[in-house]
Amino acid sequence: MNFRPRTKEEPEINLIPFIDVLLVILIFLMLTTTYSKFTELQLTLPVADAEQQRDYPKEVIVAVAADGRYAVNKAGVEGKGVDAIAQALQQAGKAGSGSVVIISADAMAPHQSVITVMEAARRVGLTQITFATQSAASAGR
Repeated sequence: MNFRPRTKEEPEINLIPFIDVLLVILIFLMLTTTYSKFTELQLTLPVADAEQQRDYPKEVIVAVAADGRYAVNKAGVEGKGVDAIAQALQQAGKAGSGSVVIISADAMAPHQSVITVMEAARRVGLTQITFATQSAASAGR
């Protein structure tokens, strides 16, 4: 029999398996995380708090109603096509390419109606386009 005392070994903690498990958990959490989607944003347009802009001497105001009707400088436009609006813009924008097109669209107007006005302005050569908005204080009235 061997009665000599054994030398006690110091316990050793191996960190490599612990780090491996943590990395697997981290990768799992990264892959299963969902991010917010931009399609879930609720937008209310057009309202802006901006100073009143000065009147442009060469401005062409295009109004777009909620049902898609158009008016150029307070004169109704017959038809809803790009060609009809382009013809009305050509007559109204006699100052040439220096004219500024101000699109005053109803908040409930279809997006396509505004894009149609922009396309008509591009065809005529009017490149300066801006949008009319109302201030947040007057929107509540």
